[in-house]
Amino acid sequence: MIINFDKAATTKLRKEVLEEMLPYLEDYYGNASSMYRIGQKSKGVIESSRTKIAELLNCKATEIYFTSGGTESDNWAIKGVADTFQNKGRHIITTKIEHHAVLHTMEFLESRGYEVTYLNVDGEGFVDLKELENSIRNDTILISVMYANNEIGTIEPIETISEIAKRRNILFHVDGVQALGNIKIDLEKLNVDLMSFSGHKVNGPKGIGILYVKNGTKITPLIHGGTQERGKRAGTENVAGIVGLGKAIECAVENLEEKRVQLLPLRDKLIEDLTSIKGIVLNGPILKRLPGNVNISIEGVKSQELLIFLDMKNICASSGSACTTGSIEPSHVLKAIGLNDDLAKNSLRLSLDYENTFEEVETVTNILKDAIITLRR
Repeated sequence: MIINFDKAATTKLRKEVLEEMLPYLEDYYGNASSMYRIGQKSKGVIESSRTKIAELLNCKATEIYFTSGGTESDNWAIKGVADTFQNKGRHIITTKIEHHAVLHTMEFLESRGYEVTYLNVDGEGFVDLKELENSIRNDTILISVMYANNEIGTIEPIETISEIAKRRNILFHVDGVQALGNIKIDLEKLNVDLMSFSGHKVNGPKGIGILYVKNGTKITPLIHGGTQERGKRAGTENVAGIVGLGKAIECAVENLEEKRVQLLPLRDKLIEDLTSIKGIVLNGPILKRLPGNVNISIEGVKSQELLIFLDMKNICASSGSACTTGSIEPSHVLKAIGLNDDLAKNSLRLSLDYENTFEEVETVTNILKDAIITLRR
């Protein structure tokens, strides 16, 4: 039996999500842009899913745009704002611990003449708000900060950052990929301008995501072609994916508190047991941390060797973001919180969801103890 402790990378499709998707894969497969009935049925279910998602996230249906996932949504938000407001300014603010979907987009814009300020974070991964305020310039057009970090689980003060952005009349984008399903998302209360989400992080299908664009926010389309998504995002709609995403978000929101109550004791037990081992340190905060996230650095043990050992025991884990698997560079997130190269390279991320159990925590802890002793020898 496989024990999957890498749920931050992706999650298993819920049975009820698959059941809701199947009719739109098998029977109602019509193109939503077609005039005949099976096409119009697809169009109708897209709009009903959009309305349902908007209600769950407390925003308007006209503010929900379907994309291929979090990476596209991040790219679109940042490049779209940069293009729209390039005559107003070419300065953007982000942090040093963003997902590479944001950081590489920023690097692309820098190659096109934009200036980007990368904010520091403290030892637990929290943004320096004073540095943020001091970094704002007259030509600053966008602030982009992730809601929850995918490696160390830090939950950033998004409402406070939003207030700062609004006071200075600057658009604010949030990468909410890891937050959805773990933190209550109330878009009206958060008062952000753009937020990115991905389906496969909340037990939905891969290849589908959302960019929330607050009404009145100007943004250039990233993908051109047809008139889908009200002319903002061309391409034949992923009808089954959209249906699955709507159901997955519904399940995630309805079970949010139950999931949190289940995960916190599991996470805390895992942290307690692992940090009792000599030479293991926890990365990230204890409080204001995603309920299923544990990230540790292990002295004297190479993470790649440890991951191979765990895989042989049918345990799934990671050393950081799935998008950087195979990289020999130390984690940019762990470097940003002050770890040296060795500790940043020798890290392990364990991430849980509602399917995991105390028995699995005990099994993984015992196997990890044996693995660390063996590899240190």
